[in-house]
Amino acid sequence: MLAREAGYWWLETRQRLETTVEVITWVVFSREFLRRYYPEDVHGNKEIEFLELKQGNLSVTEYVARFVELAKFNPHYNEAITEFSKCIKFVNGLSLKINKVIGYLKIHNFPYLVDSCRIYEEDNNAHYKIINEKRSKHQQNCGKPYNAPVDKGK
Repeated sequence: MLAREAGYWWLETRQRLETTVEVITWVVFSREFLRRYYPEDVHGNKEIEFLELKQGNLSVTEYVARFVELAKFNPHYNEAITEFSKCIKFVNGLSLKINKVIGYLKIHNFPYLVDSCRIYEEDNNAHYKIINEKRSKHQQNCGKPYNAPVDKGK
């Protein structure tokens, strides 16, 4: 399925691997492919970006997408046995208001953690939307208490 330059690269790489009598598995192919198309410096920068990742102004959905994308570059967070570490890293990067609520739950299942964060964010946003709507209606209905009627006192 590789085209053009990548196809030529694979033909050459496969011949090299076959001459060294290395069994070509998916792991071997992935290693060679990443070595060629994701140099160590790029890979290292992505690892650092992942380790420093914070939610900031991103929604939970945007943060999850970025987290999962960058986690690919950090092999420690891709193994099933490290789900606990992945959850801790994710929670520590959440905004303070979500972290305070979700952190106390000590969720160690990544999909469940993500769902809990999304639900909390949606509920919290809906709550503040209702409050803001009530405030704006109240402010529109209330006149300024210090305004005197125009025709009074004349």
